[in-house]
Amino acid sequence: MIKHWRGEVHEILSIKQAYMADHLAEGAGIESYALMLRAGKALAVAALAAPHGGAIQVLCGPGANGGDGYVAAKILHEAGREVSVYSFGDVARLKGDVARAHLDWHGAVILATPDIINGDGILVDALFGAGLSRPLTGEAAALVQAINASGAYVISADLPSGIFGDNGTVPDVHVCAQETVTFFRQKPAHVLQPSREFCGKITLADIGIPDQVLNEIQPQCFENNPSLWPGLPPLPSVMAHKYSRGHVLVRCGGALQTGAARLAARAALRTGAGLVTLLADAGAAQVCAAHETEVMIASREAENTLATMLTNRRVSATVIGPAGGVDSAMREDVLTIRKHKCPLVLDADGISAFADMPDRLFAVLDETCILTPHEGEFARLFPDLADRSHSKTERARAAAKRAGCVIVLKGPDSVIAAPTGRAIINTNAPPWLATAGSGDVLAGMIGALLGQGGAGFAAAACGVWLHGAAGAACGRGLIAGDLTEALPEVLQTRL
Repeated sequence: MIKHWRGEVHEILSIKQAYMADHLAEGAGIESYALMLRAGKALAVAALAAPHGGAIQVLCGPGANGGDGYVAAKILHEAGREVSVYSFGDVARLKGDVARAHLDWHGAVILATPDIINGDGILVDALFGAGLSRPLTGEAAALVQAINASGAYVISADLPSGIFGDNGTVPDVHVCAQETVTFFRQKPAHVLQPSREFCGKITLADIGIPDQVLNEIQPQCFENNPSLWPGLPPLPSVMAHKYSRGHVLVRCGGALQTGAARLAARAALRTGAGLVTLLADAGAAQVCAAHETEVMIASREAENTLATMLTNRRVSATVIGPAGGVDSAMREDVLTIRKHKCPLVLDADGISAFADMPDRLFAVLDETCILTPHEGEFARLFPDLADRSHSKTERARAAAKRAGCVIVLKGPDSVIAAPTGRAIINTNAPPWLATAGSGDVLAGMIGALLGQGGAGFAAAACGVWLHGAAGAACGRGLIAGDLTEALPEVLQTRL
């Protein structure tokens, strides 16, 4: 959970943008050493508040992170704590603000080697920051391995040493921290998995960089939060009727595969759609009718086709794909929906059905369309973007630009990306959402928001956040159907 030191902060900065923020702050008359002093103070405050006593070891690297460590050590010593300071590398080679912070420490500095690490107290990891660009090897790797084996309570400056700031993937050797103190704004590695897992509790510290620098940086990546999609889910007016609240059409699979579509349909109702219709063939319609009360059932026959439903029933959004079959019929229905310019949530089988002809799909999509693949489905449609060693955010952005629609690349760190390059990373998903049918519920939630007039990107981000919040409200032991029943509480108390 993030502790914000000022207000609610949602922008996520790349490493290049974070350096730019420092440079712009200096251009505004803020001395770089003043920023370092505040960063070091934030580290010291975290160490003083840590739920672990004992001596404090501060390990300083040769870069700016090391300077933060020296500043923290001085403050901790002045607070009466037992502090030892260690340097990775020759302190005689330090330059600029780092050299100044080292001189201001005024105490002994010992060469950092694996044998000096102990697990009796707190260890401040100020070795390597978020700008690291290559895996740790040799003495640095041995030192990090000793830190992880020590049992010390580890607080990392900016990012656990060894983890790359722009990427959620992690090298083999990296610090596993109990806490991380970062500065001004989060970096991608603070919110993407698996790197987020190794940060522990994250504190975002105000070090005096003015928010105005963001006007020049123009960040395009954000942590998901209701402030990013104001007005969603919409509150109905006193004059509302079921059609004014949106009519969502959910395309059903065969008689033995109705569950996924029914989950999506009920989720759409709970998320505010005024009317939801399941379109199914005669056999599947009978199964749906036996289970559903509030959801409308339309039996697909000669005079009641998908095209006539889209034309005559004031459908405002469609959800297609959950257990719908990977075949030509699925492809034809997707193309029919888009021929009628109806907003679309395409999930599961609907995505896989176009694996051999993605360009045919992309040709009919626009920003009213949302694709919701998990990594396997994503690889079928975008095989050249499937390498998970690359940034999940950048892969989703590239896919959205190519497809010309909104992409929700699902996972514990779902990324919502628009063709414009704007991206939102979701961080509220609990692990028990990893259960059969959970994605079908998400598709229905997004479909309802789309059907109520939400823009594609905002509807996707809102749906993903609500899905995570509902999962958290359910707690351990949830099954997919529980998510829809948790939505009233979420909508009443968490927005």
